[in-house]
Amino acid sequence: MMDRKSAFGCLVRRKRVDTATRTRQRLSTQQLARKLSLFDVTAIGVGATIGAGVYILVETVAREHTGPSLTISFFIGGIAAALSAFCYAELACRCPSAGSAYHYSYICIGEGVAWLIGWALILEYTLGGAAVARGVAPNLASFFGGVDKLPSILARQTIFGILVDPGAAILVVLITAQLCTGIKESSLAHAIITTINISALVFIVVAGAYLGCKTGWPGYEVSSGYFFFGVNGLLAGSATVFFSYIGFDIVASTAEEVKNPQRDMPLGIGIALSICGILYMLVSAVIVGLVPYYALDPDTPISSAFAGYGMEWAVYIITVGAVTALCASLIGAIIPQPRILMAMARNGLLPSFFSDISKHTQVPVKGTIATGIFIAILAFFMDVSQLAGMVSVGTLLSFTVVALSILILRYVPPDELPILLSDQQSNVSGQYLDALGEDVVERPLLQKDIAQDKLRTRKIAAWSITMVCFGILVVVAAVSTEGLSSILRFILCGIGGMLVICCLAVLSSIDQADTKKSFTKSGGFICPFVPFLPVASVLINTYLLVNIGAETWIRVLIWLAVGVIIYIFYGRGHSLLLDDVRRPINRTDNGHVGATLS
Repeated sequence: MMDRKSAFGCLVRRKRVDTATRTRQRLSTQQLARKLSLFDVTAIGVGATIGAGVYILVETVAREHTGPSLTISFFIGGIAAALSAFCYAELACRCPSAGSAYHYSYICIGEGVAWLIGWALILEYTLGGAAVARGVAPNLASFFGGVDKLPSILARQTIFGILVDPGAAILVVLITAQLCTGIKESSLAHAIITTINISALVFIVVAGAYLGCKTGWPGYEVSSGYFFFGVNGLLAGSATVFFSYIGFDIVASTAEEVKNPQRDMPLGIGIALSICGILYMLVSAVIVGLVPYYALDPDTPISSAFAGYGMEWAVYIITVGAVTALCASLIGAIIPQPRILMAMARNGLLPSFFSDISKHTQVPVKGTIATGIFIAILAFFMDVSQLAGMVSVGTLLSFTVVALSILILRYVPPDELPILLSDQQSNVSGQYLDALGEDVVERPLLQKDIAQDKLRTRKIAAWSITMVCFGILVVVAAVSTEGLSSILRFILCGIGGMLVICCLAVLSSIDQADTKKSFTKSGGFICPFVPFLPVASVLINTYLLVNIGAETWIRVLIWLAVGVIIYIFYGRGHSLLLDDVRRPINRTDNGHVGATLS
């Protein structure tokens, strides 16, 4: 009986290995096209970041939080976003493969965490895309003289008691069809749309500056002063505008399609974020200077500001900018999702349907179509504005995990590198694997002959990273929890703060893995100020996560619970990690660490 069971078990394992091998061979012939240049990457980043929100956000933040000091809040929010952008930039050129934060966490942390991050990103891009699509019709109404005069095919209608939006669904279908034509064609269309949006913002800045210089900037001559809401209001405004910088994570999802990811990914992310920050600060400085913050129109603050100076015609230029910004944001919401689904399917966590790549266009057409259909249905039937907060959770979770991945890669690099299907597509096994360096692929924690002091250092670093995260949670919880006495709040903040400071001191005294030196020599971008910068990013993201409403968290936890169930009953059983396929390590004559696929 035991022999039969053993034979049956061997047969099952052999069948699983054969299936995984056939899957690898099939996918090795399907590759995404490396066609994106630095200009394309930058255009995708700017277009995905600058949404129509800036046309409304100016009034909301200025009136409720900052007053005339709105520009400084945009500056602080940009600095906070740059912390995460630095982490993304290093990982994007270290691991130039589709999947973005999912792929990074899969390599550095583990499959379970990676699945949750990928599942959260699916929620983020789906809801974000549907919300953006639903915002097109109200903005188009300005061209037709009001919402009531929109063509029936674009206007919202009530069917069986449900307010549907056919225009939103049509727009999603059109953009989905365009994205199926190829990544180069999609990036060209994105660049054209983004250029129109930027032109509208430049018009706002130039025309607004002319009016401001002509009238003496009346918005800054308020009796309440420049910092009416104080430092707390300034920081609250920064936390709000922080989300207007989200978009560089979408750039990271296209790393596998960039011609020179080691150079273009960090440059593209940095240039895109800089352009967005400069435009945000200039637009906000002009608008709050033209009109006092308390007099800004809540619905159309920018258009009304120009109308107050007799430039009613400017509303058409501003509306064009808002509509193109929505279209660019929608493209940015659809582009990454099929690539994340593809990365998850490559690892066996989703059906292979999502990993198929078209031989003609070299993009994941099936995944793109499935994504577009789902977003179109959601945009047609549902008003997702109340679910918009769930988008922020996915973003902040991915930002946090990416920052932690930097710490892990520097101090506790992965013991082994599994042969990921996504790696086969992205040439990670070639020059980029060499760039990972000797420390990453030598499996130091598993080698019996490794020096004990190095093993002990790794353990200390791992515990320090863990305790830093715990200390951050204590500090954030103490600051954010209402009803705590001032003494208890001070004590908890002191304990958490000292824990973070002590662990940072320990990490600073530990030599980082040789990965840094090897990768710097190969020309790759290295995140500066480690461990301080990633820890600061984790702190900011954790604070924003904790302060998201309870209702939003309940909805997100339900979604994540569904993801856990799918992972347990499907993903875990089909995962390629069950085959325990690893990279054998060999050395080349020139001293580099090589790896062969087996």
